[in-house]
Amino acid sequence: MSEYVEWSEPEAGPVPATAAVTPADAADAARLVAFGLQPKVQPARDQEYADLLRRYREDPPFARLADAVAAGLGLVVLEVSSRAGMAVTAAEDSVFAVRMGDYARRTSADSGDRFLHGLAHLAVAALAFPRPEDLADDGYIGRVSVNGVDAFVRQACRRLEERADEQGHNSDPATDAPGLEAAWRIWARRSATGATKDARRLAGSTTGIVGKAVAFLTDSGFLQRTGDDGGGTYRTTARYQLQVRDMAGGAALAELIELGVVPVTDGTPTLLPAEDTDDLELVADAGLPFHS
Repeated sequence: MSEYVEWSEPEAGPVPATAAVTPADAADAARLVAFGLQPKVQPARDQEYADLLRRYREDPPFARLADAVAAGLGLVVLEVSSRAGMAVTAAEDSVFAVRMGDYARRTSADSGDRFLHGLAHLAVAALAFPRPEDLADDGYIGRVSVNGVDAFVRQACRRLEERADEQGHNSDPATDAPGLEAAWRIWARRSATGATKDARRLAGSTTGIVGKAVAFLTDSGFLQRTGDDGGGTYRTTARYQLQVRDMAGGAALAELIELGVVPVTDGTPTLLPAEDTDDLELVADAGLPFHS
């Protein structure tokens, strides 16, 4: 006679407890994202920011929560580190996206000159990081000046004008159809400084346009002013490097760099004659860090 043994489900082991997300966790994650939207706030100078960054690196669930908060706001997290803080950039459909039209209104720029302002931003990025290795090197610091950026664009303009003449292209489109003109032609014809009674540069001059671009980038935490030489000198920040790195695949920036006007030796860009490359086609509203 066999003994009856009752069958039963094996006893389940202990289920690891998953800590529920608390309102305090959500508030901390949102606070970290808020710090990321304040590029001038430095983790080294704000203990709360530094603590939240440390928690992001050491607490994966909290990191996922912060990433989700950022994504919900239409933000892309570029890097979270002590050097850059929580570096974020706005996706095209984000409420935080800066568009060239908004930028023009913010800087009181003539809406008809939007593409020139876009070209100025492209030139700053190309001059600050002229080589792929500059973008890849976290320790690299780019340096630009207002006059240097203007000189860079004008050198590119001269080279492009030479190519247009060599190829027999019309280098003087109809004056009543400015939309048909290439941006480089308008930049070349625009005064570099203009003239005022007190020797200030005019806002619509090319150095005035570059000045607005670098002032905007400085206010956004992408550049830091270092002096007054050359119309104003600036150095790049880690956030700007990440921003340009993220946008480096853009055709306009790539083509401007490939023009070959900005070889570098010791990290300081210099203006030299360009080698033969394909023609540069700059499109309106292509400036960094804007969406069209």
